[in-house]
Amino acid sequence: MSLQPILDDCGFTIIRYQQVFGGDINQSYCLYSNDERYFLKVNDAGLYPAMFVKEAGGLIALATELSVNELNAIAVPQVIKQGTTANKQYLLLEWLEKGRPNKNFWEEFGSSLANLHKKQQTFFGWHEDNYIGNLVQQNTKHGSWHSFYAECRIMPLVKELYNAGSFSKQDVTTTESFCKKINDLFPHEPPALLHGDLWSGNFMIAQHGNAAIYDPAVYYGHREMDIGMTKLFGGFDSNFYSAYHAVYPLEKNWQQRLSLTQLYPLLVHAVLFGGHYVSSARNIIQQFA
Repeated sequence: MSLQPILDDCGFTIIRYQQVFGGDINQSYCLYSNDERYFLKVNDAGLYPAMFVKEAGGLIALATELSVNELNAIAVPQVIKQGTTANKQYLLLEWLEKGRPNKNFWEEFGSSLANLHKKQQTFFGWHEDNYIGNLVQQNTKHGSWHSFYAECRIMPLVKELYNAGSFSKQDVTTTESFCKKINDLFPHEPPALLHGDLWSGNFMIAQHGNAAIYDPAVYYGHREMDIGMTKLFGGFDSNFYSAYHAVYPLEKNWQQRLSLTQLYPLLVHAVLFGGHYVSSARNIIQQFA
């Protein structure tokens, strides 16, 4: 694939570029100019419409909220430009150099996320639908967490699994019963701005030893969703949770609710990859229905 139309559209001189690997949806590159490096993500313009527009909006929202707190230790790559040209959509970001962790890396990461979550938002959802991975993420505004979680997170994916033959009609009925109990299963808390996909593959240790986060699937939701995601695939130190709890204590029994918060990303994986993710999601639903 020729990058030249995109490089021309960026509006500045690129001396060379090289492909970088790690994601499974986009093609990614490191661009070299005279005195800077940039991170470029490219995909077909029609395959996932406006995906990079929405990702850029999520990154800007996170960066804006995090910058309000002077104690924040989380970096977010700056959005340089996003656009569409030659049937390709692209997102040009600041290049983040890897580093070694500060002595208090995990404590600073946890406390900064807690401060982000501590700011109360006015509704559950987002101002538009966006993506989690390559799946459209529904973000219709709701006044309550239980209705949002049921109608915009759980049921749409369960219906996709049913249509694909992975879930039975009984599974759908059981899920409907589960959704009626969500209001009693979660503690009632105000909406918080969430990263939305905060697993170990979506953060890195940046050049100055602090955490950098990227590839968000932002929305205003229950803060335990971000916490559950950090626990789903491992990689977060116990000091992260201690520091978070010191700034914005989690409600009692939060560990027992982890599977509730992990149900949504497991359903996402079930739709995308099938396999054991289907049975894992089904087991959680049956457990709480």
